[in-house]
Amino acid sequence: MNPQAPVYVRAEDDAWLTVVYYHFHAWSGRRPFWAGLFTLLGGFPIAYFPYADLRLGNVSLAMATTGGAGALIIGVLLITLGLALWFQQTIRVFAGVASILLALVSLPVSNLGGFGMGFILSLIGGALALSWAPGQPADEEPAGQPQAAAGPAKAEAVMGVQGIPAPRETETAHATETTAHADGGRNSAG
Repeated sequence: MNPQAPVYVRAEDDAWLTVVYYHFHAWSGRRPFWAGLFTLLGGFPIAYFPYADLRLGNVSLAMATTGGAGALIIGVLLITLGLALWFQQTIRVFAGVASILLALVSLPVSNLGGFGMGFILSLIGGALALSWAPGQPADEEPAGQPQAAAGPAKAEAVMGVQGIPAPRETETAHATETTAHADGGRNSAG
């Protein structure tokens, strides 16, 4: 969710479906929703296929393997990680790594990771969980950015021309002339 997005204020004539949509949109925007959904959906085929059977008339096809219990455990853990991503955003890195590892383990244990469906969904969910970061409100100034209150001349001295970082105040303009004694003995790699 964009932290600068306007907050929804319910009007008198809004339909209940509109209200539910906006509340769901606000809820899902503050958490790794898609990561949790993909991880959750990836757990179902991994847990289901080892116990499934297909009946064609009098013929029964069973997908049962010796790793049925392992597949069930992997599937239930992936479903749990998907739900945890929705309700505990702080464990997103752990849940992302765990879902990727469980997806990889499901390849030999659970019919090639639920015939590839659960494997792919769990990998995507884990990657999304690792890449998600909570939004920051617009009021906060990110750390390391120059203060605009000091004036444009100070900001240009820190950032240089066209946003390219300028040398720090402790560095001299000829800091790269020699690598042994530049700036009081500090070595440079350039």
